[in-house]
Amino acid sequence: MLRTTASRVLDDNDREEVLALLDADPVANVFVASRVRSVGLHPARLGGQMWGFGSRGALTSLCYAGANLVPVNAGTEAVHAFADRARRQGRRCSSIVGPADAVTELWRLLEPHWGPARAIRWAQPVMTISSRPLVTPDPLVRRVRSEEFEIVLPACVAMFTEEVGVSPDTGDGGALYRTRVAELIRIGRSYARIDGRQVVFKAEIGAVTPQACQIQGVWVHPDRRGEGHATAGMAAVVAAALDCFAPVVSLYVNDFNAPARAVYTKVGFEQVGTFTSVLF
Repeated sequence: MLRTTASRVLDDNDREEVLALLDADPVANVFVASRVRSVGLHPARLGGQMWGFGSRGALTSLCYAGANLVPVNAGTEAVHAFADRARRQGRRCSSIVGPADAVTELWRLLEPHWGPARAIRWAQPVMTISSRPLVTPDPLVRRVRSEEFEIVLPACVAMFTEEVGVSPDTGDGGALYRTRVAELIRIGRSYARIDGRQVVFKAEIGAVTPQACQIQGVWVHPDRRGEGHATAGMAAVVAAALDCFAPVVSLYVNDFNAPARAVYTKVGFEQVGTFTSVLF
């Protein structure tokens, strides 16, 4: 392991400096920035630690170490410092996710200690849109109501299982996942088209800052695929996100998911970067 300047655990005294660094790339950093803006940097509220590289007043890089390990603006020295801390701490995360170069190097250093990974998604295009969608939104896509939780939950579980490869019900029986789904509904960031009691299309806005927001959990019922619901549904969610949450709407998608990438391009998304995800 290359020895470098050590990282340190940040606290609420570092909040403004951390946000300034996160806001330098609001799309790539939307998930971490949303967490910090919502709860600050105390580990008990943050759901993990925020590691910093660089002295106070001169932070250059960050790494969120919670349910996910997420490097931010991390060059070679910072990646080595974060890998050293992560190796000594032991794996506590379910994934490493973030800009491809940083995650690839971080995993190269950690794999001998943490490996093997369950799956690696090497190339995940990061896409954004900041103008009205190029296709007509589905007028039947709307915010999910609290009383529709039990209708929407199975669709959320199906999406997660398809995307990640394991059910969110494993481990704690799905309690944390259910809580997150309910919270997104409660705060008005869960959208769906529900015909009768069938979820035809659904998506959530998982992270929000004043500069950007991120769509996640896009799913169409298997019996209704090929009917254009993904395109019109995404257009509806993009329009709502631009109206209600942020001036830039983002997402990231697996490079091998050609149908999804085609939908996002048709709606008006353009690629602005590439993520890599290492899944455990």
